Amino acid sequence: MRIARLLGTVLGTTLLTTTAVLTAPAHAGPAAPPAGPVDSTSLDRTALRDSLDAIHEAGMYGVFSSVRDGGERWTGASGVADVETGRPVTPGMRHRVGSISKTFTSVALLQQVERGRVRLDAPIGDYLPDLIPGERGRRITVRMLLNHTSHIGDYIAGAFPSLTEGSTASLDEERFRSIRPGELVRLGLAAPATGRPGELPGSYSNTNYVIAGLLLEKVTGQDAEKHITRNVIDRAGLRHTSFPRTPYIKGPHPRMYESFYGLIDPPRDYSVYDMSWAYTAGAVVSTTDDLNRFYRALLGGKLIGKASLDEMTRTVPVSGLDYGLGIYSLELPGCGRFWGHDGAVFGAGMTALSSRDGKRQVALAQNLMKYQSVDDDGVPQSHAIDDALYGHVVRALCPAGSGSAPGAGLASPDARGELSKRLPGIDHSQLTKSLKFGQLSH
Repeated sequence: MRIARLLGTVLGTTLLTTTAVLTAPAHAGPAAPPAGPVDSTSLDRTALRDSLDAIHEAGMYGVFSSVRDGGERWTGASGVADVETGRPVTPGMRHRVGSISKTFTSVALLQQVERGRVRLDAPIGDYLPDLIPGERGRRITVRMLLNHTSHIGDYIAGAFPSLTEGSTASLDEERFRSIRPGELVRLGLAAPATGRPGELPGSYSNTNYVIAGLLLEKVTGQDAEKHITRNVIDRAGLRHTSFPRTPYIKGPHPRMYESFYGLIDPPRDYSVYDMSWAYTAGAVVSTTDDLNRFYRALLGGKLIGKASLDEMTRTVPVSGLDYGLGIYSLELPGCGRFWGHDGAVFGAGMTALSSRDGKRQVALAQNLMKYQSVDDDGVPQSHAIDDALYGHVVRALCPAGSGSAPGAGLASPDARGELSKRLPGIDHSQLTKSLKFGQLSH
């Protein structure tokens, strides 16, 4: 039963969202900022460096981060990009971003809303009647896809079937498989629904954003990945962000190691992988600097207008978080509210968060995933890496001098609870329910 429960836990955590990172430690708050007056607009570079090193020292192979505060910028890296050669990880490396791709896809669709080609509250069947026929096509709207209230099942279990049989063999068997987005949608529609269309709370599903990509193709007449590249990535001025056209990543990048909670021992490198299985839900490759630039451009109104941005940041409860249209919000008492997304694919994790004005930002990448051990019920246990990741993000977003009492708000149970909700790993998928396995919770 332990393997079944373990894989149920994994399936209950969307593979395109980070599954093992910044859960707030239950036994302690973040490290207190240094005493004394500190300029609230300055970055404590020494503390950022030390907190990044602490992640590697806790067991993470390699980690790199970009932090901004107004006009100030800090980047750093710690650890190795390749455990065999000892090649160091560097700040500008490309990395797979997983579900952060959803923000890019949502922006591209909202641009079409602004052009009058798509209506957010129109049934998806109006646009893709053959893909989603019948009652589902009539009841599920475009908005429900983007805010995960469609309650369409996830395709991950169908795409990697060994995961439902107590084995990770599918991860290797499907490494070079090319799968078309229509097939991913078919697998998602065949999975049990998680509720009625529009019902709250919503349930996170990667299938929603594959359908969104196909909708984008239908209304623009262009390949969705090329369209997003031209109208979102290029428009935001991102020089190192792309949809990979092959299983290989161009440019400097780390190897990306997957442990799958000890089922893969030693952790295996999955940096070479055909990402057609993720499509517009999670295939983007980027850098930490580019992600900060992207969210700054988005929140600053450079990619969509104010009305669209208002729609995008109108949140509903989805799997325990406040989710908008391809973006979520995170409230840190005493520090403020932050917007962004996190993501993961096999071996690679990313988190990107920004203040609403785009002045305070952090983007963090890691190249070892699901490194925790599990208990007898298959529930991942807290790891020293989790505490260290949590500490770095808090240091980046909530410096000494922010809020009414530097660091005080973040030590509160409410603040830790918010972080444990989203940094970054609660259940984001309906696979848990459809497979009748135990939920992952923190």
